Amino acid sequence: MYKIAIIPGDGIGKEVMEATLEVLDALNINLKYEYGEAGDECLKKNGVALSDETIAIVKNSDACLFGAAGETAADVIVKLRQIMDLFVNLRPVKSYPGVNSLFSGLDFIIVRENTEGIYVGQEEYTDDGAIAKRIITREASERICDFAFKYAKNNNKEKVTAVHKANVLKKTDGLFKKVFYEVANKYQNIKAEDYYVDATAMYLLTRPQSFDVIVTTNLFGDILSDEGAGLVGGLGLLPSGNIGENNALFEPVHGSAPDIAGKGLANPTAMLLSAVMMLNYLNEQNNAKLLNDAIFNVLKENKHLTSDMGGESSTMEMAKEVKNKILEKR
Repeated sequence: MYKIAIIPGDGIGKEVMEATLEVLDALNINLKYEYGEAGDECLKKNGVALSDETIAIVKNSDACLFGAAGETAADVIVKLRQIMDLFVNLRPVKSYPGVNSLFSGLDFIIVRENTEGIYVGQEEYTDDGAIAKRIITREASERICDFAFKYAKNNNKEKVTAVHKANVLKKTDGLFKKVFYEVANKYQNIKAEDYYVDATAMYLLTRPQSFDVIVTTNLFGDILSDEGAGLVGGLGLLPSGNIGENNALFEPVHGSAPDIAGKGLANPTAMLLSAVMMLNYLNEQNNAKLLNDAIFNVLKENKHLTSDMGGESSTMEMAKEVKNKILEKR
């Protein structure tokens, strides 16, 4: 039995979470859910966006599934990453058949450092405006780069690309680049290269097939992964995993989308794919493959898709079709 923390959050987070749990029920796996509150509605109800009770639920779980947070995202998901030391943010970028995307055949991953950079939130007002502190440490740079190379090695990827802006941020990104190549020396069979972040943003649009594993700092990883979503059909298709030494949290990259919340229009794919990542993390590879194949086949058939992918199905209707695919194979 696995203890899974469930945080639906705000807006469409609730809808895609409900849909995902409906699908997970079809798998032959014992998952015990414990629910926690977080987000805008939690703040309005309880006076805090993330309670100590919810933090305790996540800490005591084998993994966490998170839906979405609204305006309080920095006080919820960013805080959870830091509290739990979830130093890796994995964001796969993959194109699927049946989905209208800019490129076909894409399959690369962004490995984003998740605990420092400018997202440490150390800001202050000054007489002239405001100042934000950007923190890059050797320790965090080393462990994220090492994770990226290990991921490449374990997943038959040939190349790791470091993304930075060391020509301008000479000390912080200069350190990140230096540490990247130090780590690369331990993985002689994997090619190492680096690009500036602005060049990378262009290459993602002109030759995204050239990437295998991208490793980068917090803010750059956040921006580039949204660009990656645009390559393969939108944020509704991009899952993510936040992984630490002892715990992990999985969430869709999309936000709470209040404009479509409660209408059954949300695409559940990113949340479902996040559940696939969770199952792989739990070493439930067979169940992960079963779920992933079911998602793949529903997308490929192009008959039961939500409106953002050109279909007419609701969130739950699409999820139930994924569930049916699983039941057919069991």
